[in-house]
Amino acid sequence: MSIFSHTSIPARTIIKDAQSSGNATNTGTGNATVSPKDAHSTGVGDSGRWSTRRIAMYACFVALSMALSFVEFPLIPGVPWLKYDPSGIVALVAGFAYGPAAALIVSILGFVPHLFISPWGTLMAWLVAVGLSVPAALIYRRMHTRSGAVLGLVVGALVALVLAIVGNLIITPMYAHMTVSQVAALIVPALLPFNLAKYAINCVVTFLIYKPVSDLLNRSAR
Repeated sequence: MSIFSHTSIPARTIIKDAQSSGNATNTGTGNATVSPKDAHSTGVGDSGRWSTRRIAMYACFVALSMALSFVEFPLIPGVPWLKYDPSGIVALVAGFAYGPAAALIVSILGFVPHLFISPWGTLMAWLVAVGLSVPAALIYRRMHTRSGAVLGLVVGALVALVLAIVGNLIITPMYAHMTVSQVAALIVPALLPFNLAKYAINCVVTFLIYKPVSDLLNRSAR
């Protein structure tokens, strides 16, 4: 998923760009278009330039992530303190649309309000949100295909799962009045199934909606 324009670009401009990047092709009709290989290019986002529109879109993703971070509900019966929120989906979509920097920014800023409510819980949320979204965005940036999206989501989920387990073993005893052994005893019956379910929901929903969202962003950019 990406931001790109379907409109033709003057051949003179595209030839100049092609000399520096090699990412454009001439149509032979006096105009040039973005090649199919680059159909998922993030355009300005890839160039490193910050436009007003790009900043505005980041702000929208952050605001949506903040709002959804307060939509919490338990997934595993008997473990009500393990709550799921859909904000991770927003970070994944932002990462697919604008790259790993967007994934990192949305993952971090989206949980800032919780920092004043539960600092240790926020640290855990940051850890797993970044672990899920940034690797997924990095892989998808290099492989702009459905298989690249799937691979990115799977790798991101595995990284986040490892970080969640290790983070719980280190961080949870600091604030939950539990020993490391008590936390370790919860890995198989609670932590593992909860996180697997959480990342499965985030990845499946992201895979289903990222292309429609990308198309919507493309239309708004015209």
